[in-house]
Amino acid sequence: MRRKHYLNKIYLAIIVKQKTLLILSSALTFLTCGAAEITSPDGKLVVSTSVNAQGTPVYSITLNGLPVVEKSPLGIVTDFIDLSRGLREKDVKTSVVERSYDQDKIKKSHVDVKATNAMVEYEGADGKKLNVEWHVADNGVAFRYHVPRINGRGSMVVKEELSSFAFPEGTTTYLTAQSDAMIGWKRTKPSYEEYYVVDAPMEQKSQYGHGYTFPALFKTGAEGNWVLLTETGVDGYYCGSHLSDYKDGRYTIAFPMPEENNGNGLSTPGVALPGSTPWRVMAIGETLAPIVETTLPWDLVEPRYEARKARAAKGTWSWILWQDGSINYDDQVKFIDFAADMGYDNVLIDNWWDTNIGEKKMEELIKYAHSKGVNPILWHSSSGYWNDIEQGPINRMDRPIVRKKWMKWMKENGVDGVKIDFFGGDKQETMRLYEDILSDAADYGIDVVFHGCTLPRGWERMYPNFVGAEAVLASENLIFDQGFCDKEALHATLHPFIRNAAAIMEYGGSPLNKRFNRGNDGGNIRRTSDAFELATSVIFQNPVQYFALAPNNLTDAPAVAIEHLKEVPTTWDDTKYIAGTPGKYVVIARRHADTWYVAGVSNLSKSIKLELDLPMFAKGDTLQMINDDKKGEPVKSELKVKNPSKVTVMLNPASGFVLKGIVSAK
Repeated sequence: MRRKHYLNKIYLAIIVKQKTLLILSSALTFLTCGAAEITSPDGKLVVSTSVNAQGTPVYSITLNGLPVVEKSPLGIVTDFIDLSRGLREKDVKTSVVERSYDQDKIKKSHVDVKATNAMVEYEGADGKKLNVEWHVADNGVAFRYHVPRINGRGSMVVKEELSSFAFPEGTTTYLTAQSDAMIGWKRTKPSYEEYYVVDAPMEQKSQYGHGYTFPALFKTGAEGNWVLLTETGVDGYYCGSHLSDYKDGRYTIAFPMPEENNGNGLSTPGVALPGSTPWRVMAIGETLAPIVETTLPWDLVEPRYEARKARAAKGTWSWILWQDGSINYDDQVKFIDFAADMGYDNVLIDNWWDTNIGEKKMEELIKYAHSKGVNPILWHSSSGYWNDIEQGPINRMDRPIVRKKWMKWMKENGVDGVKIDFFGGDKQETMRLYEDILSDAADYGIDVVFHGCTLPRGWERMYPNFVGAEAVLASENLIFDQGFCDKEALHATLHPFIRNAAAIMEYGGSPLNKRFNRGNDGGNIRRTSDAFELATSVIFQNPVQYFALAPNNLTDAPAVAIEHLKEVPTTWDDTKYIAGTPGKYVVIARRHADTWYVAGVSNLSKSIKLELDLPMFAKGDTLQMINDDKKGEPVKSELKVKNPSKVTVMLNPASGFVLKGIVSAK
């Protein structure tokens, strides 16, 4: 027995030694081949990294073992060293990310972040060093580069970024083109105001040949997974980027065109060393829920400074229907009174107020507004040397001395919000202008909405007084172009999955005029129902909303519509994808305090009966519903919940609905 026991111990020792050798062998293979796997907390998303024969870092992503992104190169090329080849993977350091934050301007007010963080270190000859940081969550992946000082260098210019995205064969795209520079109204483009191409093949070239703006939506290959691609954490230390056209089987990161900003400034960013790039972000899901509900653009950034809490608000806006001629004292009094009648906080006074009303008369108008409980928000041009804009005020926001003078004037007169328009592109110097405006405005207690601008890239969290950005073909196009009116339903079924999924979106919509002119009796024709417009007040998310309404709507619009637009909130505690497909129809649920709003709009040619799964409600709950009557007019009714997983609603073409109910106690 003792001999047998002794032999067993020898046998076990041999097995342990073999396992140890096997582990050591695996480690050597890891070090030799330069391969690592980074897995999401639930184990479903996996990022695999390696180095190819040229010493270029590459990565791939799978979801449940199926390809989402196939092997794609990484790396950057700087003005003094090439960090895209001749590298080997040195080490991988992983950690668990678990934290929470509160944010009252995005689609959720409280966010719990859980992810795997990995720092993959690369090195090569001549002192080459590059670190790639990965953030792998259950519903998305992000990465960015860290560059240390190399050979004593304390700064670099990033000449090229190789970051690329090779989606599986058969992937289709939902993209909007990067415009030519210095075209459009007064040479103000690019301004993220191009049409989307829907469900197109990857091989299709962009309209202008410059690729596509962020965010970009993809349906990947035969697996049919969804990917929303964007970037976050862009500030004055980098430029804004976009996607190239599809080439050699992939998309790559592209920098601004040299022609942007009227040719002023570099299109390649300068970075102090050690330094980091912005995050490249991919929300990923088997369904569209992780796309609509993603918080990745804000999970990866932190506030840049402290400021007073931004003021969420609704407001009236004369310019959208009454145009430039309404920017006078008397018409603005009418819209101030209208805002007071609606119970709104704000009135937006648009371009030309500096000449048509004037500084002293504006001070009187501001006092009148305050007497009615309404806060005036003043329009400004971003101004400067990059376009031909003449609408005033101009040359007040582009340089710090004059900017602070007028912000001081606004603060002294009780103006706590500005809308700033007509920016010049995505170069680093323009990112600095955005950041400088926000920082100075915070010092004077002023909130900022940008218009004619770039996509916000995590700014809702980074800049506490940032409360909105256009960066989309917005409501102003309804009055400019009948073709846009004809496509309004199409656009509304895209934004929740693309533009508004990645950032807040100041659209200025929900018109109740049937015609787009001052008298509601001429101009372009609205193709959508009132119920549609009421639904977009929920579906489009921005903490400050200027609705496309006019005083005549108090008497010529249905009472149910006015009632809804008086009470609908602009901030949300939770957001849920319920149903829909980009370009066809969409149903979104948003919660404010203990009340859920469920809204849907359609771009379909026929009515459909939806069976909605609404787990926020319980059997027996009574919901308030706005939908169409037989004449297509909005009507309010009650809907009794019989089965929360099968709540039946009719959705009509170019129309919509809104359900409203209190959260059930469970």
